[in-house]
Amino acid sequence: MTGRKTAAEVFDALAGRYEEAFGAIPAQREALEWLTGRLPRGARVLDVGSGTGRPTAETLARAGCAVTGIDVSAEMVALARTRVPGARFEQADVRTYTPPGGGGFDAVCAFFPLLMMDQAEVAASLERMASWTAPGGYLVVATVPGDFDALDIEFMGHRVTVSSLTAEEYVRRIEAAGLEVLRHETVLYHPAGGLAAPEEHLFCHARRPVA
Repeated sequence: MTGRKTAAEVFDALAGRYEEAFGAIPAQREALEWLTGRLPRGARVLDVGSGTGRPTAETLARAGCAVTGIDVSAEMVALARTRVPGARFEQADVRTYTPPGGGGFDAVCAFFPLLMMDQAEVAASLERMASWTAPGGYLVVATVPGDFDALDIEFMGHRVTVSSLTAEEYVRRIEAAGLEVLRHETVLYHPAGGLAAPEEHLFCHARRPVA
């Protein structure tokens, strides 16, 4: 397949349309409610693949968290800065990002940012995000699970190459990174307005034990 685009190019083009289709995922809002119920005001949170800032960064900022969002798309970062002024956003790639001080976040959220890379990068990114989670802190991730690597598909009118790991492999790798998986579930989501095809979503909640 030709004409494939990078994640930055795709999400620069989609911008606010992505929020129309994926901005109200019930399981994501439940995950955020679960997380905010466990974080104190002022908790440091990293939102990986922050998109337009909604709902993740917006929900966390309203709960009194100090939120940093990173995204590969300059257009998404610009939208997020406008829509969620209570959080901080920067254009960055999870594969190369270096958090100030090396991490130590009270929570790291990653709702669907790892799909447009290869399987080895997915696994490495999971390990990186886990390493940024402070003792007692939480890692909450979501993805489209499956054992596929460099699969060419069409997504919201764009040709993209995607990869993922099975739900079991996600859990195994998070545990191997030293975190305790507290819960995980797989649910079917139907994007609003038929803007994208229905897809299966894995949500996984984990915590780094206090030494």
